Amino acid sequence: MPRRVFLGAAAALGLAGADEGWVELFDGRSLKGADFRNFELEIEAMTRPGANSGIKFHKGFRIQIGNAERNKTGSLVGLRHIYKQFVPDGQWFTIQAAVRGKNVQIRLSGMLLVDYTEPVPPLDAQVLSHGVFALENSGGARFRGVRVRRLPDDAPTPAGPPPVADEIYRQIIANARRDIPMEDTHVHLKGGLTLEQALAKSRRDGIQYGIACNLGVHNPVQDDRGALEYLEQLKGKPCYAAMQAEGREWTQMVSRGVAAQFDYIFTDSMTWTDKRGKRMRLWLPNEVGAIADPQEFMDTLVDRAVGILEHEPVDIYANPTFLPDVLAADYEQLWTSARREKVIQAAVRNHVAIEINTRYKLPSVSFIRMAKAAGAKFTFGTNNESVKDLDRCEYGLRMVEECGLGAQDFFVPLSGPKAVERKGDALRSA
Repeated sequence: MPRRVFLGAAAALGLAGADEGWVELFDGRSLKGADFRNFELEIEAMTRPGANSGIKFHKGFRIQIGNAERNKTGSLVGLRHIYKQFVPDGQWFTIQAAVRGKNVQIRLSGMLLVDYTEPVPPLDAQVLSHGVFALENSGGARFRGVRVRRLPDDAPTPAGPPPVADEIYRQIIANARRDIPMEDTHVHLKGGLTLEQALAKSRRDGIQYGIACNLGVHNPVQDDRGALEYLEQLKGKPCYAAMQAEGREWTQMVSRGVAAQFDYIFTDSMTWTDKRGKRMRLWLPNEVGAIADPQEFMDTLVDRAVGILEHEPVDIYANPTFLPDVLAADYEQLWTSARREKVIQAAVRNHVAIEINTRYKLPSVSFIRMAKAAGAKFTFGTNNESVKDLDRCEYGLRMVEECGLGAQDFFVPLSGPKAVERKGDALRSA
């Protein structure tokens, strides 16, 4: 059984000025007058491998302390899950939690991870009210420096309308509670979307983002220097640092050491060279041109996709099964079972997750069902061009229901060896 230590109000200790400033709380004993509504709480903690501890407050709210589960330290359990581990085990860090009205903010060593405002209407019985604090210790966490500052009971919720608990909002919460990682691993800072806007939307929607640079010929990042500049931009931010590798030349444009600094790398089979030496980007009709023989085109596309999955150090296969406009209407006929099988088996064999893409609504239901049966792993991804098309993984949420996907069917970045560790020899050494 986990060990719980209840923390009472500082006023109960007879400390002067308890309501005006920070005061130390003492653990190991029960205290009277422990009821808090609005507060700021600060705790230093350290986790060890296997720790699954928490900080409880009000009635039924819990901040995850430990990285043994998919939801990592700093998660507001059941409501806002954080899937990337930001602090290594064995290192002291600070958790800061604040409740103001119907809002909860959680910071990890100053980094804002969670900014949750109770929706309208509220979810089930989990509503912010009042209560005691409790430190739950299970599997090796340590706590020290516990401090609290009481805020007025009528402290207002931070400005802004509360979110509406529509069907998508409820699906996101339900999936997180089922341990399905609510992540969008394919987000770009394009079309005027700033990093701070993206992070605010991530916190508001309850979806952790992987924010990706585009590396390749004719792309914003073309070498180690550009990649390192991009990584510096995301340093200390509550998101994954991702690379989208564009075109087949990318493996010689970035070194193994720099590529390894990204949390994961993804690519697609939308840029390749055909048997006649024609390089094309499939989303640009003028580069694709007329396709005289759709069957030959599809066979080449499948061969290129399998080659990418077999040889390139990528963790996620993005925009899967994309076809140019001139062929898209015949998707189900052109993506025959044999062609699907080749791509799916290459992905499974090489431990490459398949993206369920919201923008293009790909791959199809039939493809996902076949891939699931073969043991493939999936991720949610958008591939947005601006803030306007950065949605809430609606297509992925629908595929979860239609294809019966569960927690075991999803890939989480950094949960195992990265592709660059397995296939780093495909990249130049320096």
